[in-house]
Amino acid sequence: MIVSNTSPIINLACISRLDLLPALFGEITIPDAVFHEIAVTHPDAPGASDVRVASWVRRYAVVNRPLIAALCLELDPGEAEAIACAAETKAQLLLIDERRGRMVAQRLGLATTGLIGVLLLARKRKMIGSIRPLLDDLRRVAGFWIGDALYTKVLREAGE
Repeated sequence: MIVSNTSPIINLACISRLDLLPALFGEITIPDAVFHEIAVTHPDAPGASDVRVASWVRRYAVVNRPLIAALCLELDPGEAEAIACAAETKAQLLLIDERRGRMVAQRLGLATTGLIGVLLLARKRKMIGSIRPLLDDLRRVAGFWIGDALYTKVLREAGE
């Protein structure tokens, strides 16, 4: 099972590449808080309608409320539920971009990657020809922060 937080879904939707998630992972599980952040709070935002109707998105109601409450002391509700969902379901991978959330998830023994890791995997599997235009779109269209050093490192890692 693959669990996703809000950021990878919204940012891929912003650059019209949400198709990469089902292509790479089949089904993506999102906790109710992430569904709410994407599809309810901003119903006209990129990805909102996709998440509401996509057959490859599975909603999950996290049972471990005490864990969510503890995680909410340092994370927002979406991140807290995504981490709790991944822990509760023993997910293979948690898609999460925020540094603090990733550190907390790793402390709990969860495997994590972010949006850039998803793009690198898509490049490795030859689902995209070049990662550069997607990184540029993330910066320009989605407003996703990618520092110059990371940008260069990712291009090098992708063989571009």
